[in-house]
Amino acid sequence: MDEIDRAIIGELERDGRLTNVELAQRVGLTTGPCLRRVQRLEADGVIAGYRAVIDPTAVGRSFEVLIDLSLESQDAETVEHFERTLAGAAEVVELRRLFGSPDYFVRVAVADLTAYESFLSGYVMTLPRIKNVTSHFTMKTVKR
Repeated sequence: MDEIDRAIIGELERDGRLTNVELAQRVGLTTGPCLRRVQRLEADGVIAGYRAVIDPTAVGRSFEVLIDLSLESQDAETVEHFERTLAGAAEVVELRRLFGSPDYFVRVAVADLTAYESFLSGYVMTLPRIKNVTSHFTMKTVKR
């Protein structure tokens, strides 16, 4: 990977909807070599995909909560069930298994406090072997 590849990646991170013509102009290539580089970066798995960034307020999910969560047991069955179940919840936008304590970091996006309480009580706390849940309410997102 060279500086031109890094420039292509940077431009696509800023705007994944750039046309090949626009991208080529921004990185100083003609369209053919630019397209070949993008295709190579995709084939090599460097560019893993493209997505739309959605305004959470527009879809009723502007209330964000960060959860530290620990399990009572780390046996394979408990971990697999917990991860599969929580990863499948629409409210969960990020799920990370951590080294040390807590066991998991979970980022949840819902409409409001009532929706969060319902999700926590009616979904998360019904999962087996939950040991501890600490909720952190976002005051302000400084950088995303």
